[in-house]
Amino acid sequence: MRAQVYSILGEKIEVPVEVREAQACSSVFPVDPVAVRELLSGTGLEPVRIAGRALCALAFVRHLDTDLGPYHEFAFAPLAQLPGRRGSAGAYIRWLPVNQTFTCAVGRELWGFPKEIADIRIEPHGRGRRCEVRLDGRLVVALDVPGGVPAPAGPVGGSMQTYTHRDGVLRGTPWVMHPANVRMRPGGSRIELGDHPIADEMRALGLPARALFTSSFGSLRMTFQEATEIPVQEAR
Repeated sequence: MRAQVYSILGEKIEVPVEVREAQACSSVFPVDPVAVRELLSGTGLEPVRIAGRALCALAFVRHLDTDLGPYHEFAFAPLAQLPGRRGSAGAYIRWLPVNQTFTCAVGRELWGFPKEIADIRIEPHGRGRRCEVRLDGRLVVALDVPGGVPAPAGPVGGSMQTYTHRDGVLRGTPWVMHPANVRMRPGGSRIELGDHPIADEMRALGLPARALFTSSFGSLRMTFQEATEIPVQEAR
């Protein structure tokens, strides 16, 4: 299949977009399903539930070698699905700040990702890593992820659907991960929330909370495919 070519900020971009080398950390938290449903209101999606709780992922990534250049990124992503559609579970990207202009423009235009420019600092912290996200000098969120024990890549690799909702349009984007040097642990991670509206959204879900599990990826390759619009009747 021939790659689709787009021109953004004077640069040509081919889709699929490749991330050839990155490092990442993520934690998945049990959160309030009622609050997640409110957050998803109008998108056509519903929360993914396990044992009566909804799930939310927080993650940060150091993109080292990509088609969009090097950059840092943070993700706030409740897990969601299409009502009545088995196998449709994926990550609803609620907020996706980055620290570089080009990836911000590409993400918004190609996939409808809710990217914005932020100060994102990712640094070693003990045996793990810490990420701080600030907007206009204000702390929004900080996430500390400790080290874990070596784990096989299988449970966290493979293909996943991501959802975005922008200008009244629900989109799905297939996202393929190839992780290596994976470490995992139950629980783990520590969240600090600032006084920003996005931090208030996280609080409304019940964060900070104890994570179900935490993962770190010493090496990560990813591929982002073309976004597909999901018709309203399918999203209800």
